[in-house]
Amino acid sequence: MGYEKFTWVIKNFSSLQSKYINSDKFVIGGCKWFLKGYQNANYLSLFLMVATSKTLPCGWRRYTRFRLTVVNQLSDELSQQRETETWFDQNVVLSGNRHMISLTKLNAKKGGFLVNNEVKIVVEVDVLQVIGKLDVSEGSQEVTQPLKRIRLNDDGVSVKQSIDVNGFQVLPSQVESVKRIFERHPNMALEFRAKNQHVRTSCMNVLLSLIDTLCQSLQDISIDDLGQAEKALRYLKDSDFKVDWLERKLEEVKEKKMEEQIGKSRMQELEEELKIFKQKCSDIEAQLEKEKQKCSDIEALLEKEKAKSLAAARAPPLTLDDVV
Repeated sequence: MGYEKFTWVIKNFSSLQSKYINSDKFVIGGCKWFLKGYQNANYLSLFLMVATSKTLPCGWRRYTRFRLTVVNQLSDELSQQRETETWFDQNVVLSGNRHMISLTKLNAKKGGFLVNNEVKIVVEVDVLQVIGKLDVSEGSQEVTQPLKRIRLNDDGVSVKQSIDVNGFQVLPSQVESVKRIFERHPNMALEFRAKNQHVRTSCMNVLLSLIDTLCQSLQDISIDDLGQAEKALRYLKDSDFKVDWLERKLEEVKEKKMEEQIGKSRMQELEEELKIFKQKCSDIEAQLEKEKQKCSDIEALLEKEKAKSLAAARAPPLTLDDVV
């Protein structure tokens, strides 16, 4: 198929509010992707990710070779590039490099990587092998998603079926959770001015759904779930909820999920390396058997020559009659 390219320009890099940042989505090889970057210790980590990971059909796999490049805008020769080959599937939805470039080098004045507070990243993707169909055209919309875990509307429950907790109408099953939240964060909704009970219920449902997402195991939380969680958090903040505590928890879960995904990707790379190494060992063992056989053949030939030589040495000397 050959390489196809996508360029990502990160604007206002030095003033990013989050450690995590995603590119726009793009289509290469009939699959929708995006780039994810995050600042890990003193490095910028950079990964290629499948954009529709939650809706991948069973058995879907893509063997992909890709190059990630942090472009030096003063000299192409100084650009930082990493190349990777890996399988993407339902379990491994990202691959890349945890130490793409050091933040010291990236932020260096006149270093060429950060120019006008912009960082330029290029990814070149070549899909080498395709298993399972998930064709996405350049102009298509997102693949149809199932109902999202976090909704921005209420669940249609009437006020008669709800209970008031701190001015919010909630379901009986939600009462204990909402009470506990207000006990620990009493000032959470002090600046929330909405009087419409429909709006208030919607916001509380978003909050509870977000917390429910964060309480799941890492194995059950998908990258898409965390993306929806970020949207829900922005909705709550825009509604004047004080949810800094929840934002910190979301960042923790995102970081753990990222580590889990990186670990899966690294395990796959090691498995591929081990497979290659085992094949090399097998080839060496086969060659060794051939050499052993050659050695045995030479030893047998040597024994024959020794026998001939010994027989010749033991032959009686010639007599006069033999000579004349």
